[in-house]
Amino acid sequence: MRLRRSCHVVPGAHERMLAKALTLPADEVILDLEDAVALQQKPTARGMVASALRRGGFAAPTVAVRINAVDGPHAHRDLIDAVGAAPSGVGIVVVPKVESPAELAFVDHLLAGIEHDHRIPVGTIGLEAQIESAAGLVAADRIAAACPRRMEALVLGPGDLAADLGMVTTTIGGDVEGYPGDGWHAVRMGLRVAARAAGLQVVDGPYAQLDDPGGLERHARHARSLGYDGKWSIHPAQIAVLNDVFSVSQADFARAVALIDAYEHAQQQGQGAVRLDDAMVDEATLRIAQGVVARGRLAGLHPA
Repeated sequence: MRLRRSCHVVPGAHERMLAKALTLPADEVILDLEDAVALQQKPTARGMVASALRRGGFAAPTVAVRINAVDGPHAHRDLIDAVGAAPSGVGIVVVPKVESPAELAFVDHLLAGIEHDHRIPVGTIGLEAQIESAAGLVAADRIAAACPRRMEALVLGPGDLAADLGMVTTTIGGDVEGYPGDGWHAVRMGLRVAARAAGLQVVDGPYAQLDDPGGLERHARHARSLGYDGKWSIHPAQIAVLNDVFSVSQADFARAVALIDAYEHAQQQGQGAVRLDDAMVDEATLRIAQGVVARGRLAGLHPA
């Protein structure tokens, strides 16, 4: 597991933003060769991303590259020219617009060749699959189970998905106009179930209203309540909000540790469920607490 509270997207053809990305406190920095790069800039962006990967020095613990869609003319060159230039500096390849396991198999085979050429163990570079269409959503369970040696997370792509579904929204990742509640609930839950069934993490897409930190936090908290591990950011000011929302507090961490200790002590005494303060602690409670502790330890928390 990796920390993915904040996954920050950086346009691959923007030198100043690539330089700024070195210092950003995001858990994952995504160097983007897809939507953030104009068609005529694709070759230039590959070279700029390759240079950034060679230089390294990112503060983020994970550096990712989002390639172009596999069914287009750019994905193979993205992998060979950008990722292949410095594969040891790439933790993740983000594959957009995934609709079938075959697309991930294509990327897996090319990455295996790159890893072999650079004497890197095959499977070192992980994959995140971005779900951005109705077809991708329907196939999410098969996509999540594909390529187990690389697959790490599913990512919700709200912009293209809203367009494909005909949802009424004018802000990527924003409210669905006229819907009495969270219009993204069913989509988020469906993707979460598919990811969890395959043992993957799941990441929410960006919120594109840059001057609305309250809206960003609200959508982030909705996703967090459903078990999401993090969310994409598209402006540096959004990173701190996401790191806060998707973090485990020290109090929650300590409570989870206490629940685990109480259950284990009960088991040693030959008991089943046990009461701790005002809560019943059973095997289901144990699994929930273990998840909280795992997330907390990823972020560096320790029992007081």
